[in-house]
Amino acid sequence: TQVLRKSLQRGVVLSTGSFLVYEAHKLISGFAEVHASFKVEDVLEQADYLYGSGETEKLYRLLVQHKNSEDAEVLWRLARSSRDLAQLSSTSAEEKRQLTYDSLEYAKKALEKNESNSAAHKWYGICLSDVGDYEGIKTKIGNAVVIKEHFERAIELNPKDATTIHLIGIWCYSFAEMPWYQRKIAATLFATPPTSTFQEALRYFHMAEEADPNFYSKNLLFLGKTYLKLNNKKMALLWLSKAKEYPAQTEEDKQV
Repeated sequence: TQVLRKSLQRGVVLSTGSFLVYEAHKLISGFAEVHASFKVEDVLEQADYLYGSGETEKLYRLLVQHKNSEDAEVLWRLARSSRDLAQLSSTSAEEKRQLTYDSLEYAKKALEKNESNSAAHKWYGICLSDVGDYEGIKTKIGNAVVIKEHFERAIELNPKDATTIHLIGIWCYSFAEMPWYQRKIAATLFATPPTSTFQEALRYFHMAEEADPNFYSKNLLFLGKTYLKLNNKKMALLWLSKAKEYPAQTEEDKQV
């Protein structure tokens, strides 16, 4: 009745039949929109369950069906899933390369859909770094500043994200141990080449551990490795022992 009254108030002149068809179409469209909303939530719920269960291939098969999604939450998860699949030892070199480039595209699309999404920034930075492995050291170093900017933006949006804090630690560690010939390349690419120290890397690894204790085997590993670089064998042994005892759930845990 209210719909009819509002329609008449707008001066809509329709026959009884056409009016009912028109309103039925509106109702169905409304339900379709609600259904689509629920569908995204369902996909995310399934995806997070599969991720937590370590079902890398099933997760990818679920999410790749939604590669044309308009939802940043779906897209950054697809970027992560593509990368995780590329990391599996059973993935061929050709597939690994394709998945690596695909993951960057999905992360880029996630950022385009929602620039304020912390995870989209994080995974864009990760995937951009991965692509650099295929495009040479010059490209990898050239992308370094952009990668760090996306990690910093991710932390700005989500200060308690231990993984992103860890990634800045990795960035610092990489530049701290950079060999002389890579430093020469960096000097040709930047007026002021990016630099870091092992002390700075250590600070980020500890910050990550404080944000979420024992959250990631690789953070434990790099705490140990960084202490070794700083010639503190006692602390290195402590953290490397923790890394060794970490319950391995993923391929990366096993590598650690």
